[in-house]
Amino acid sequence: MNRRITVLGSRSLVIAAVVALSACGGSSGSSTASTDSVPTTDVASDVPVNPLLGTPLEDPTTATRPAMVVKIDNHPGARPQAGINQADIIFEENVEKLTRYAAVFQSLGSDPVGPIRSGRFQDINLLGSLNKPLFVWSGGNSKVSAAIAKSDLTDLSYLKVNTDGGFKRSEDYKAPHNLFAETTKLWTLAPAGSSAPSTQFAYRTVSDANASTSKEAIGLKVSMDGVKAQWDWDATTKEWARTQDGTPVVDTADVALSVPNVIVLEVEYTNSYSPISKTLGSGKAYVFTNGVMYEGTWTRTDRLKPFELKDSAGGVIKLTPGQTFVEVARAGKTAVVSPGMTQDEVKFP
Repeated sequence: MNRRITVLGSRSLVIAAVVALSACGGSSGSSTASTDSVPTTDVASDVPVNPLLGTPLEDPTTATRPAMVVKIDNHPGARPQAGINQADIIFEENVEKLTRYAAVFQSLGSDPVGPIRSGRFQDINLLGSLNKPLFVWSGGNSKVSAAIAKSDLTDLSYLKVNTDGGFKRSEDYKAPHNLFAETTKLWTLAPAGSSAPSTQFAYRTVSDANASTSKEAIGLKVSMDGVKAQWDWDATTKEWARTQDGTPVVDTADVALSVPNVIVLEVEYTNSYSPISKTLGSGKAYVFTNGVMYEGTWTRTDRLKPFELKDSAGGVIKLTPGQTFVEVARAGKTAVVSPGMTQDEVKFP
């Protein structure tokens, strides 16, 4: 079965200046020089940036574009997925004995995107900081549908917008893992007055050094519900590449999924068949960026505000400009692979 789908949009960022940078820094002021040099953009304070990437804004037409969250299926029958390499941020959530992606698009789109599946109660709190994002999903049970309708998420479900949103069943996938849409059409359905999201993370600049709270890391393993997620540091690309259940993750164009930043948020899930993550409060956090790992905390007291990430010294953790993948994991389900170790030596917790 041929499951290659053409995706519109590529993450080809214009580099304004290539400079040698240290690893991401905390604000605690204690730092050491990094041995890595990273090509990145020396962004002046007055240069417009992509709010969800921290990179220079390439396309002025996207400056005010609202965030769009697409619930992408991660069932084995839904792989490979379209759009995972175009998303600015991807949240991986536990659902019923498996995971689902909440892929956030703003700087780029993907035609098609999917496979698209249903939403969950936990999406309302998790996505609240994105400034009334467009919420693209296949639909849900009556209670979830009613909750999302009452929330500030803009409901663009298959049941509501259908052909206007470019929804279509693909013959290359089996139902129910075969529903796709088009971000180009979906953005035209944004309500009047919709605007771009605020910045979700802090990003490092040329003046940021590697905080003393960081530790070198070459990988990590996260046991999500029904999914074994592994990330490996590639010193050449300066990105973390994802392997899932022992298989490298690729999109429908056979492009491997790799990102500059991986965040693990340890959260509590309700003990029910359809788990609900508690993303308000605080908990343990791991941040992997530029070949190092920060072990610290996440704090969030308001669903309309982003997660606040701090290192073990209380300094704000800064990411590398670019894409971010967020594992919304259960506590105690993350294992770090340190230099001198191999992935095989580290077991999934």
